Amino acid sequence: MTQARREPVAASGVLDRIVIRDLLVRGIVGINPEERRDRQDILVNVTMWADTRSAGASDDIADAVNYRTIAKAMIAHIEQSEPQLVERLAADLLRICFAQDSRVQAVEIAVEKPGALRFARSVGVVLYRTREEMEG
Repeated sequence: MTQARREPVAASGVLDRIVIRDLLVRGIVGINPEERRDRQDILVNVTMWADTRSAGASDDIADAVNYRTIAKAMIAHIEQSEPQLVERLAADLLRICFAQDSRVQAVEIAVEKPGALRFARSVGVVLYRTREEMEG
């Protein structure tokens, strides 16, 4: 039996969502010889929960979760790391999201390998973690 996931909340109320959709990066991931040798497409979708009210009020990037910085860190990791499992890559990318900005309180990330499975458009994993889970 699976539990329903609850939306993360801040002391001041429900958190907002910041999304990065369809980030497509070429990298090495897999266990087969050709996957270890040839870069393949890796598709990443991320939802981060954070309180965005300060940024909305100030219009100052210093008050915002900088999704560009987070995306660049994820791209660099995908291009440089060579994990064998999609699960490992997704876990690494989760850690990057939390490490880049302390305002991020929860992350859901989907990491997929398009075309990796015959007759399927894509195959991958979806992970959800809160900052509390990652630090605890």
